[in-house]
Amino acid sequence: MLGRLRARIATGGRADTRLPAGSGLLALGGSGSTRLAGRGEERIDTPLLLAAAALVLLGVVMVYSASITLADSPRYKVTPTHFLMRHLFAIAVATAAAVAAFSVPMARWQRLAPLAFGVALVLLAVVLIPGVGTGALGARRWITLAVFNLQPSELMKVASVLYAASFTVRKQDYMHSLKRGFLPIGLVMLVVGGMLQLQPDLGAFVVIVAIALGILFLGGLNGRLFFAITVLLALGLAAIIWLFPYRRERIFAYLDPWAAEHVLNKGYQLTHSLIAFGRGEWLGVGLGGSVEKLHYLTEAHTDFVLAVIAEELGLMAVLAVIFAFYWLTRRAFEIGRQAVALERTFAGLVAQGIGIWLGVQSFINIGVASGLLPTKGLTLPLVSYGGSAMLSTVVAVGLLLRVDLENRVLMRGGRA
Repeated sequence: MLGRLRARIATGGRADTRLPAGSGLLALGGSGSTRLAGRGEERIDTPLLLAAAALVLLGVVMVYSASITLADSPRYKVTPTHFLMRHLFAIAVATAAAVAAFSVPMARWQRLAPLAFGVALVLLAVVLIPGVGTGALGARRWITLAVFNLQPSELMKVASVLYAASFTVRKQDYMHSLKRGFLPIGLVMLVVGGMLQLQPDLGAFVVIVAIALGILFLGGLNGRLFFAITVLLALGLAAIIWLFPYRRERIFAYLDPWAAEHVLNKGYQLTHSLIAFGRGEWLGVGLGGSVEKLHYLTEAHTDFVLAVIAEELGLMAVLAVIFAFYWLTRRAFEIGRQAVALERTFAGLVAQGIGIWLGVQSFINIGVASGLLPTKGLTLPLVSYGGSAMLSTVVAVGLLLRVDLENRVLMRGGRA
């Protein structure tokens, strides 16, 4: 049954989605496509590009709005536009990196996947070296470079997508086997998880595990094995939360954030996020009119930027953001299904892995800000302040556009 489900996921619910080369609809690439200069009939997915760009531009406005008051804080001692300028710089770097990633064929990315994963793994180890890795609030997650701070766990998300897809293709005949199909990548992910826990960064670990396990499942991992691994991971996650008092306290605070012992402690961010949602009502109090960003909601421009959106622009804006991420996730899976139908398994799994990544991380961030999930530090992809997060997600969009472009070329009878 699970095998048939994966087959339907891979082909969009049809036995075969391949159409003859030169098919009119596919040759046009859809009504929302546009030409690439100098590439003849090849096209890119304009709606996908515009949706991602809209989220980035919304982030620029809201990061500036949420961070402008930090200039008055003695903790930062910065100008009102400090975080805006750094955010714009991160977007510029990310865009350049995405263009570079887009220009590389997926066949070459398949060969580079183990190397990319190895580099990301080394960076995860480097960040733990005293004097090299830097941190804040008890976490050591960044490497200070000349122009910005690099967070290796964000680069590991891109590397995990590529490596898991490459591994699944190489081990396609052994996906039913625990020893040869799952154990090798399982041990690698265990090493990654150990390094992330030393930082600590449980949120990144959850996203990376979801990416790897999701790609393995879509690539043909045995159904019973997938279920057993999922149960074990859930038990392991529960044990990690229970063994660390501060994580356990977050769960208790989530269950009753307004209790006297939580409201000024582990429930502080959640209660103020909920206040922001309540003040915004349907249409918001107006851009720049947030009260919670006035040093009440901690780090409002990063993990809780959605709360500022809710307060200033209202529930309608939040619903628009949710729809945008739903559409991006769905589009990523559509691109992946088409690639698999064209017998480009690696490219298809990369696209679907990016869909899993965007879907899971945006769901966690939105769930935390709205009180649906316990508090966890994860950025809202493409929107929140954070150079490394912006770099990794924009590069992921570039890879997604590359997979789609090669699909369109092949469907016209060309070569990717």
